[in-house]
Amino acid sequence: MKINSKKMGQEEPEEETSSTQSNNSRTDLEEEEEEWNSKKQTLIIEVSERLIKGDLNTQIQAAKDIRKLVRKSASHSKTRSKFAAAGVIQPLVFMLFNSNLDARHASLLALLNLAVRNERNKIKIVTAGAVPPLVELLKFQNGSLQELTAAAILTLSAAESNKQTIVASGAAPFLVQILNSGSVQGKVDAVTALHNLSSCTKNSHPIVDSKAVPPLIELLKDCKKYSKFAEKATALLEIISDSEEGKIAIADSKGGILTLVVTVEDGSLASAEHAVGVLLSLCQSDRDKYRELILKEGAIPGLLQLTAEGTSEAQERARMLLDLLRETPEKKLASSVLEKLVYDIAARVDGSDKAAETAKRLLQEMVQRSMEISADRIQCLTASCTTTEISST
Repeated sequence: MKINSKKMGQEEPEEETSSTQSNNSRTDLEEEEEEWNSKKQTLIIEVSERLIKGDLNTQIQAAKDIRKLVRKSASHSKTRSKFAAAGVIQPLVFMLFNSNLDARHASLLALLNLAVRNERNKIKIVTAGAVPPLVELLKFQNGSLQELTAAAILTLSAAESNKQTIVASGAAPFLVQILNSGSVQGKVDAVTALHNLSSCTKNSHPIVDSKAVPPLIELLKDCKKYSKFAEKATALLEIISDSEEGKIAIADSKGGILTLVVTVEDGSLASAEHAVGVLLSLCQSDRDKYRELILKEGAIPGLLQLTAEGTSEAQERARMLLDLLRETPEKKLASSVLEKLVYDIAARVDGSDKAAETAKRLLQEMVQRSMEISADRIQCLTASCTTTEISST
């Protein structure tokens, strides 16, 4: 015989007990959280007062405590905002000017933790005057301080309104120096900071020059070509390639053109676009000088692939560069070689069953593009002749 346990009154009391225990457990957790929040608020006020009113040693310890509390807190953003509201940013910035390196180190770590993922704090820190002492710290030969400072400038430069102040401070050349001699992490942070600053619309001059080329090429060689870091490095190289000194530095850099060719082949959509932009800039400035160097490194397959797989901008750049590489009487590619290259790329893109169709389309596009360029040139020449005839009449 089956026993109906509900009728016997056994299940429901157990469920009620379990539910009651669960509610009690939630209540306990809520009480604990409320107690911790209250305790944390008291700690924030106490630490802030020590920082604002204490002597130097007290301030150094308070700065260390700020960092600990931010890192320990489950709600980092609220804790950062509460510390800022308590008035800790200005005294921490003042500590950056102190000759005591421990004070600088402690305040730098505290400010870095207050700025991370908090746009308002980033702006407050720069407004409080943090940039000049940070630039001075970039000059230090102390590796740890220099690396922390690069990380701080990287974090602060993520806020759009901070970029002009940081660019105007002269920080960029010192970030470039870190590219040459800093630690791996310092170099990564310096590249990212320079990339952030390069988008400053108020700056009329490039923030990086040819001195940055050798370390950027070396970093690009060693990183994964489809990484975000590669995208930032190639974007900076594209900016540098706008100047004649930059072009020469890229061409003269050991393995520079080869590294860009490899990035065109293996990079992400963004890094491939920037890399082909650099190669195009070189070839457009002096085709006779740079065409052979680019062809020598086997650029054609990657460029053909980019005409099919790249962004619209990368596709256009690749087609333009292919035209420049092909337009030379001494070094024209044999049509059979070109067709084979296009077919190989098409097979990789669409598979062997559709390769012939894709290859035909790519070749037709290249021929059409070449004809359009030739027609434009003839039209320009005709217009020039007509103008000359009219003026001489």
